[in-house]
Amino acid sequence: MNKEAANARILKLRELIDNYRYHYHVLDESIMSEAAADSLKHELAMLEAEYPELVTPDSPTQRVAGRALDKFTKVAHEKRMISLMDVFSREEVNEWIQRNEKLVPGGVIYEFFTDIKMDGLACSLKYRDGVFYQAVTRGDGLVGEDVTQNVRTIENIPMNLHLGRDTVHLGPRPSGSSPRVDGANSRAAALRNARDEGILTEVEVRGEIIIFKEDFARLQEQKRKAGEEEFANPRNLAAGSIRQLDPRVAASRPLRFIAYDLVKPDLPTWHEAYEMLRTLGFQTSREDRVWKANEKSELFRYIDDLDEYRKGLPFNTDGMVIKINDRAVYDQLGIVGKTPRGAVAFKFPAEEATTVVRDIVISIGRTGAATPVALFDPVVVAGTTVRHATLHNADEIARLDIRIGDTVIIYKAGDIIPQVKEVLTALRPEGAMPYDFAAELMRQYPELTFYRPEGEVVYRVKGESSDYILKRALEYYASKPALNIEGLGEKNVDALVESGLVKSIPDLYRLTVREVAELARFGEVSAEKLVGAIAGARTPALSKFITALGIRHVGAQTAVALARKFGTLDALIEVTEADLLAVADIGEVVAESILAWFADEDNVEMLAELREMGVWPVAEVAVDLPLAGRSYIVTGTLASMGREEAEDLLRARGAVVTSSVTRVTTALIVGEKPGKSKLDKADKLGIPRLNETEFLKLVKG
Repeated sequence: MNKEAANARILKLRELIDNYRYHYHVLDESIMSEAAADSLKHELAMLEAEYPELVTPDSPTQRVAGRALDKFTKVAHEKRMISLMDVFSREEVNEWIQRNEKLVPGGVIYEFFTDIKMDGLACSLKYRDGVFYQAVTRGDGLVGEDVTQNVRTIENIPMNLHLGRDTVHLGPRPSGSSPRVDGANSRAAALRNARDEGILTEVEVRGEIIIFKEDFARLQEQKRKAGEEEFANPRNLAAGSIRQLDPRVAASRPLRFIAYDLVKPDLPTWHEAYEMLRTLGFQTSREDRVWKANEKSELFRYIDDLDEYRKGLPFNTDGMVIKINDRAVYDQLGIVGKTPRGAVAFKFPAEEATTVVRDIVISIGRTGAATPVALFDPVVVAGTTVRHATLHNADEIARLDIRIGDTVIIYKAGDIIPQVKEVLTALRPEGAMPYDFAAELMRQYPELTFYRPEGEVVYRVKGESSDYILKRALEYYASKPALNIEGLGEKNVDALVESGLVKSIPDLYRLTVREVAELARFGEVSAEKLVGAIAGARTPALSKFITALGIRHVGAQTAVALARKFGTLDALIEVTEADLLAVADIGEVVAESILAWFADEDNVEMLAELREMGVWPVAEVAVDLPLAGRSYIVTGTLASMGREEAEDLLRARGAVVTSSVTRVTTALIVGEKPGKSKLDKADKLGIPRLNETEFLKLVKG
């Protein structure tokens, strides 16, 4: 993306993010999920990092979103309430550490402090001489809203600081663990003395106002029984409750304050400040899930542990806060824009993300159904990289109004299948045209005729039943250029399908000798041979398996090229269009066909089923290719082998095998009764002939 295009994209992203933040922070409304908004913000941050000259002071990356509402008194924060920079991978955490190590004395960061990232309303509580007197929302980070009367109703907020109490917990400790007092009681006297000496005259505590998942579910059930509209999510409900003018609304809701920072007094480390919060009587995130890490490996272990553990937490979280534990070093590193250098928020894989639609291709499944598939810029959703998603049918495309070039929100349906949730039309590029499904069918499949049965939403290939397509797919799967399964020709395939024994390719591997022997065309011996031949095709060569899949425009030669380029089927499944176009002789049409095949849900399910049954191709091993760059044609009958075997030998040595004579043909392999037209054209172009003996010397010599 050049600078001009980046600038246009940045302007649109800023406008959309600002609109989202206004609705989210000021109006307590969600116009998209937080995961989708995070994805947009991350894209903006990456673009601005690439083009720092395009960064402006009003960019969402340079300020905390939101502003104080007029219905509450505005209060300026003595110390700015800042947001943290999001990171989404270990690589980004490493980069953050490396940047800071260049700035700290000695160049080494010895200790990190980690905490669970809350999903609530940020709020600051102030105490004077141990007594609560004010609560202020974050607002824009500089000025917030005085919500004291509402916050006073939250039962877990101490109205007086409890200097002698033990650690507060949220839920049970892990079995076998011992209580952690951490010297809370032993510090009580010292804390009282500190307050008497004026050190604790002013205390400021920051944290998140949240609602536990169990409490939220109970409120939703009450709404359903009353026939009332349900709440959007726990975060919005907590924020909306605090911003009600009537404190009785907040008092009626199960709100909790979870503390994460002690601003006053300023203690040497974040860990000490955190321990002090519990000593003062504040509820914090689970004690057994807050750590000090002395090295990166330990830090990453904590991240992995929390990722597994977080679903069992009583509250919502989407990540971990990581800070440089030494607060003096943290403060020395300063702030860049709106974020401190000394801390980041590690976000776990989002269940939603945004990406750009680069193309829409149509896949014809084994039932003859035409399924549109959107191809994306790769994006990580729920821990996996997503490159494409089914759009189901023409009606769904029309409903979404999805177009090539659109920015979309995608999610994992059931954490498995990627789906398009919404099109962000505000980011639509100029000139993006509506997708004409019928016209694209004609363009992509000019040799086929389609129709839409009455009462259905799916276009199908006209004149071809699902059984017919299945039979032809099975025949091709078993053919000599593919897996070469002896005994699985046209008539036997017809018998297996018509009997109901085989309804898919994986069903071949479920056949038993007894089942097959009961069919009219088979006896015990022929059934044993067929079942044995199928069993022998469980671990074919990758190129043969790719051929057997019957991907449109992908013949044996292209399958060999794909196998050599990507090595394994898993690697091929994950390729992008750019990866495919880098393979010799693969153009856009073939690339689109390959991507569409691997994006089709039926095909994905079939491959998963085959893998589970132990049917999977072996990786292609890199070998010497003495015939690379040469092109041959086999014509006529060879005495020592069939034509397909001869062609396989040529391809295995790097040669290209074609069916038409051209000026680039290296030689003709000529057997008995060759094609006269091929010989005549070869003679005309001066292309040499090789007899069978010369051929065998070429491939085996």
